[in-house]
Amino acid sequence: MTEKILLDKIRNIGFVAHIDAGKTTTTERVLFYTGRIRKLGEVDEGTTVMDWMAQERERGITITSAATSCVWEGYDINIIDTPGHVDFTVEVERALRVLDGCVVILDGVGGVEPQSETVWHQADRYKVPRMIFVNKMDRVGADFNMVIEHIKKRLYAVPLVLQIPCFRQDEFAGMIDIVQMKPYLWQDKEGKEYTVCGFQGEEEKEAKKYHEKLMEQLSETDDHFLDKFVHHREITIEEIKKIIRKATVSGKFFPVFCGSSLKNKGVQLLLNGIIDYLPSPEDVSKIKKSEHFSALAFKIQVDSYVGKLTYIRVYSGKISPGMSVYNSRTSKTERIMKILKMHANHREEIQETSTGDIVGLIGLKETRTGDTLCEKKHPVVLESIHIPEPVVWISIEPKTKKDQEKLSYALSRMREEDPTFRVKIDEETAQMIISGMGELHLEIIIDRMHREFGVEAHIGRPQVAYREAITKHVAVEGKYIKQSGGHGQYGHVELEIEPINEGFEFINEVKRGEIPREYIPAIEKGAKEAVESGPISGYPLINLRIRLISGSYHEVDSSDIAFKLATIQAVRDGTRKADAVLLEPIMKIEITVYEESLGDVLSDINARRGKVLSLESREIPLTDGGHLSDQSSDRHNRLHYVKGMVPLAEMFGYTTSLRSLTQGRATYTMELSHYDKVPRTVAEKLLPAVLV
Repeated sequence: MTEKILLDKIRNIGFVAHIDAGKTTTTERVLFYTGRIRKLGEVDEGTTVMDWMAQERERGITITSAATSCVWEGYDINIIDTPGHVDFTVEVERALRVLDGCVVILDGVGGVEPQSETVWHQADRYKVPRMIFVNKMDRVGADFNMVIEHIKKRLYAVPLVLQIPCFRQDEFAGMIDIVQMKPYLWQDKEGKEYTVCGFQGEEEKEAKKYHEKLMEQLSETDDHFLDKFVHHREITIEEIKKIIRKATVSGKFFPVFCGSSLKNKGVQLLLNGIIDYLPSPEDVSKIKKSEHFSALAFKIQVDSYVGKLTYIRVYSGKISPGMSVYNSRTSKTERIMKILKMHANHREEIQETSTGDIVGLIGLKETRTGDTLCEKKHPVVLESIHIPEPVVWISIEPKTKKDQEKLSYALSRMREEDPTFRVKIDEETAQMIISGMGELHLEIIIDRMHREFGVEAHIGRPQVAYREAITKHVAVEGKYIKQSGGHGQYGHVELEIEPINEGFEFINEVKRGEIPREYIPAIEKGAKEAVESGPISGYPLINLRIRLISGSYHEVDSSDIAFKLATIQAVRDGTRKADAVLLEPIMKIEITVYEESLGDVLSDINARRGKVLSLESREIPLTDGGHLSDQSSDRHNRLHYVKGMVPLAEMFGYTTSLRSLTQGRATYTMELSHYDKVPRTVAEKLLPAVLV
């Protein structure tokens, strides 16, 4: 069998979604029907294969992305199951960076929820082809048409409906395949067996409507297909599938499937769709299989049994145990001890891996998330991974000297694993500060420190990771001149510093000869170091551009360190003159709440300096003993979706408050939207010594 055929038979996919949409349950069913596992596990019972961490099983959520593989109809499918909670968004980010395609799972009742939008845009960033699986169609209140409208309006995507739900005796029984125009029904409890049957009632009429729409959409993508469709010539199912695949891989359309993973309905057809429509490595890879070895390290895991485990995606070439690989970032060579095929926290040692594979490596000590591995004689640098900035921090203090040693080791290990987790020492208080993406993120880290590393520590209250920003343009000069006998130190820079909308930029505009080229990297390094501490209260500076305009040097006394120190001095002097302001993280929040608690929830948002941006409502049928209630107009079954913006500083402990306001009947999600200026009245309380 040739390598080309092998590549054609590989699918690297992930399941991504809002929290509790059914990613892990769907993965569990995929593994069951492909024969990878023999018994179905349940998230609520803490028995799933993919949620293997103790914290995941206790909380019923996915915290870390887990990799596995299976075989379906002769195709090798590598799967990454990702978290849905926004605190662990980097797990989704790095998975999407290395996947060829993904399945976005939507809740049939909730539709496109906030984190669904987030993961969708993350997939946009890496141009990942997607399929959509509308899950939980068995639940009361599930509305397939509503979800389709959400896809159009909230994701700005064009859905390609390939299945619609099929109900028999008022229960979700299966789905109608729009391509083949056949209903598929499930009867047995485990969902292993399904039947293809005839239409009943209005089913065929409804299916024909969707089939016609599908053919019209596909006609937009291929002139030959359009000609056949317009002239009513026969179009085979294989031709239809070929065009669907082409449109999916290009990102023009997004095939939509439906089912109920928990009730074991529709997963086999979803697997067929993954094979039929999502790309193989050669469909999307920018590096050809015939080239030399290259891979991206996308995840680091510290394993108590094997030590440091580096997850890689191979883009070209082959490697085997004992070989050495070159790290483009460190310019160092490291030796591979073992190659492992992963199945959640279980592993299988293999003797070779090649193009398209996702595996774990043992033996790499200095490789980090986002590093490119390749051959030293043929170096390449692959696109790295976007790492979001942390927004919450807490102080941590070991209880004993013994705990101090354990803490240092635990922090270094977890920093290797999680690039969104940061550690620093406060210069004024000498406190150790750890920061992350949210309260839950830090809570899990502290729990892991205790369980996995035996660390006992005093933990401070969560604090907001504020930022600072300048508001006006300034020109500034920095000189570092020192004479100490023999060679001295000389560095001189002239800079312009100005605010921008987002990020940090350093631009070299020095004319030839004013500053030698070899000193420019040191100047840039000094600029980056200087903006780590702002003039108001030492918070990092963001949203500014630094231009290196001019300067001078001394043929003997100039050095990298002199130019770096001159730059740090100039930037700090300049930002003090640039009318800096304090910024706070503003969170995008969506609350799902019933009618009777809506007023209290809206009042509470206002009290937290929040703004309500939109309010949507829909009727949810009440149930009585598993049957639909006649009280469909009762106010308590009207569900509201509140979208708003609230400062993070006002949201600590919100879970408890919301539970109290709504008798535990409301849910919410929150993620970082942007940074905004802290109102003066609030800033005066935070920083009275600075602002008074």
